[in-house]
Parts: sequence; structure tokens; C-alpha cells
Amino acid sequence: MTNGRVNPAKRLDDQGITGLGNVFYNYLEADLMEQAILRKEGRIGKGGAFLVSTGQYTGRSPKDKFVVRSAAVEDNIWWENNQPMSQAAFDLLHADMLEHMKGRDYFVQDLVGGADKGNHLDVRIITEFAWHSLFARTMFRRPDRAELNSFEPEFTVINCPSFKADPERHSCRTETVIALNFEEKLILIGNTEYAGEIKKSIFSTLNYILPGRGIMPMHCSANHAIDNPADTAVFFGLSGTGKTTLSADPSRTLIGDDEHGWSDNGSFNFEGGCYAKTINLSKEAEPEIYATTSKFATIIENMVYDEETRELDFEDDSLTANMRCAYPLHYISNASKTALGGHPKNIIMLTCDAFGVLPPIARLTPAQAMYHFLSGFTSKVAGTERGVTEPEPTFSTCFGAPFMPRRPEVYGNLLREKIAVHGSTCWLVNTGWTGGAYGTGKRMPIKATRGLLTAALDGSLSDGEFRKDPSFGFDVPIFVNNVDSTLLDPRGTWADPAAYDAQAQKLVKMFSNNFEQYQTYIDDDVKAVAIG
Repeated sequence: MTNGRVNPAKRLDDQGITGLGNVFYNYLEADLMEQAILRKEGRIGKGGAFLVSTGQYTGRSPKDKFVVRSAAVEDNIWWENNQPMSQAAFDLLHADMLEHMKGRDYFVQDLVGGADKGNHLDVRIITEFAWHSLFARTMFRRPDRAELNSFEPEFTVINCPSFKADPERHSCRTETVIALNFEEKLILIGNTEYAGEIKKSIFSTLNYILPGRGIMPMHCSANHAIDNPADTAVFFGLSGTGKTTLSADPSRTLIGDDEHGWSDNGSFNFEGGCYAKTINLSKEAEPEIYATTSKFATIIENMVYDEETRELDFEDDSLTANMRCAYPLHYISNASKTALGGHPKNIIMLTCDAFGVLPPIARLTPAQAMYHFLSGFTSKVAGTERGVTEPEPTFSTCFGAPFMPRRPEVYGNLLREKIAVHGSTCWLVNTGWTGGAYGTGKRMPIKATRGLLTAALDGSLSDGEFRKDPSFGFDVPIFVNNVDSTLLDPRGTWADPAAYDAQAQKLVKMFSNNFEQYQTYIDDDVKAVAIG
């Protein structure tokens, strides 16, 4: 039986998916909320938000993610970073999942990845849970209803949390599996209720497709000056580094909070929504994001709340530190209606330094920018991945290694070429620790970070005086209006300067050791700025 608010051009039967129970095509938010409640998938929260727990999995499972190793993609995949799955194992997995699905109800959303109409991806998301369908509808771009009559999906995602993989039969690690088949344009997700796997599977797909078109896919947020898309800024960074918070500047127009492309036309958002961390979210510091947590159809994921009043507890991380809310982009008052920007005038690379060594901001040369982009130094924050309980220093190339199917140099060279053509200014911003390492120092004050970014984006920071950092060689400002100058020299924030020096040398060595893997693939000018 099918239930469609809009009859799609291609039904599941046309894709070889048969024998299901009810199939709900392209339901809108209110219908999906009703279905989710009827199926006891969650509860209604304040303002009509939807409260849900994802059970065992409250973060991504990167060790359970695989790419099918076929002849068509063999030479294009970074196999040191992506676990291979054979075509035969995938075929078994696919067949077993389809058999498991028979007789069960499923929800279908036909959506779009990418606001640039010439460089977008039409995707079909098939989910077992109504709230997962709501999540997909929130996070991806929604075509006009009339467009669905002729919608032909280029990629399909089947998300089936009740399906358990067989590690021996399907050549995977556990009963949980995320399998990407770029040749067959099919993604299978099993045995995890964490909705972020849906979002990141499409991001990984775009990261594979777009470089072949000369488009730079970016794990970044983006905004531009009000009424001036030519003044666009992008903010690279892993989860927990501040992409969502720092891009949601009320004095600028928000393009998007997590995933973008950079084409010959400029920058564009991949998504139609935001997926913000809510731990310690405050009405005072982030009023607009806070307000979304009590708006209709916002998904509140893994948060503790009062059973009677449904008041959310933003401090209680007993379920996970990775508690989140998913809301449509238009819930932010200064969000762009087009989700399009110009060529980035400023590029900010966000890092969460748990060592307490890096300054709050530094200006990078183009060669230094490629070095730090390929290095991707940050700290994984608690809860983002399974098993991470406190900040863990890591190097995640391109500030998004888990989502990069191709070799890092592909993305690095694309970025470098575009910086050269468009003259972008690059900055490294530390949102991590100061005055000591994690456990001793304190988190960089967000007010200071915002003050430094304002000065960088309005051009006044570049006009000031800089010093050369002795460990990393980049330029660090000496004075910035309305920012505590002691923060600008991290060595001076430590009680024991000698301890800082030792920590700095430790971090320099980590950078040097990590960058050895790129020496064969980079130009001499990038090698010349390599530290250590």
C-alpha cells in the first residue's frame, strides 16, 4: 500500500524494492510528526519540538563505514582512509536488507543536496522511522512539490535500524554497517538509530562526486555580509570546533552551518537545515539557536528533559555529550533565502587545541593554509564518535577525514587553486584551550573569539601589527580592540612558561610526524613551511 502526498515519478517498485507494508511518500512535517507519535518513536516537546533518543548509538560509527571496491572507483578512493567492501559482500548485504524490509512500513523523502542548481544531487532517503524521514526532510534541501512529479533520484539511501548485519556473511566489523556504493549509487545503513549517519553519507557522496567537476566540497559553515554576498567567509572545522556557533553571527547573513561547495559560481550550501550541538547551549550566548529548541518539528536528539513539563536540561550530558537539535535553516532569522554566497573573501580554519598551545587567531600564507588544511589538527570532542569521552587531540585532514573518499591532496589542491584565483585571506582560529592544556587551562572565551573574527572579517585585523610565532611560523596579532591582549600570546597565559615551551615542542613534533605522509604529493613551497 502506498501513501503519497505527491506521487513520485519513480516508486520503490521501480527500484526493485517490493513486498513492503505501507510506503509513505514525501510526507510533510506535520504528517511525519503524527506518524512518529503513533509509532511511539518519541514525544512532543515544548513548542511542538520532537524529543527522541537514538538508543545505543549517540554518535557516528566511523569504524563501521565501508566503500564498495569496484573497478569504476578503484583508482579514485583513498583506501588508507576508507575501508573496502567487496561487490559480492555488498550484494549479499543489499539482498538481505531488502528481504528484512518486506512487510514493514517505510517512509520516502525525495530531496536535494546542494543549492547550486547546476551542481546539486537528487537523493532519495528511505527510512524505517518516521522521525528519520523528518530529519532527512529537515537537513536536506526540499524541492517544490510540483518538481516531485518528475523527480528521478541519482542516489538512494536505505536506512534500516532494525536490520543487523552479519559480520562474517557481509564482510563488515559488527552488526552495524554503513556501506557506500558509488558505482551503483546506493547507500545502506543498518543497526544504528543515530540520524547523523544519513546526513554524513550524502556529504561523503558529494565529496566523491564534486571534485571531478572542479568543485571544492567543504566541511565548513559559511556566512556573508548583509546585502553583500561578495563578502563571504567560510569556517572549516570538525564537530565541536564552533562552526555552527561562529557562523550564526546576527550581523551577517547565514549561508549554512556545516557543508558547502565552492564552484566557479561561488559558494553554496549543501543542506536545508542545521544540526547543532546543544550541550551548555544558553539563551544569552546563542539566542537564535536556543529558540529553535522549542519550535515546531525541531528534532531534539538525546537530551534529558523533565517528564512533566518537557523542559530541556542543557547541562545534563548523562545520555551523551553529543546531544543535538536539528532544525530548518529558515528558523534562523538572518539565514540566506538562496543559500548562495560569493567566492570566499576570508577562510577560517577552526581548531580545538586541547594542548593549549595555539594562539586564538593567526594569519596564514597560502602555503601555510594548505599545510594546515592537510594537517587538520583539532581535538575530537566528547560524544561525537563512539568511545570519545574527553577531548582527544587528532589530525583529521581537510578538517573532515571521515567524510573524504578521495586522497587529501585532491581537496588540498582544489582549495589552493581557488585561493590563488580569488585572493582569499586565510586564518587559523583556536577555539580550544588557553592557560594550560585540557584539565588545567580553560576554554577560549567565545566573546574573544567573536571579537577576533569580527576584526578579521571587517579587514581591521590585517591592518594591525603582527609577530612571527616561533614554533609555527605564522603571523599572530599583537593587539586587537576589545580583546584581552594576554590571550594573544598563549605562552604568557601559562603559569609556567617552560611547561608551555615543552608542550609546544610536543605539538610541533606531532605536526611534523603527521605531515610525513604528504611529502610525496605536495609542492616545494608547502614543504618549506612544514614545521618541525
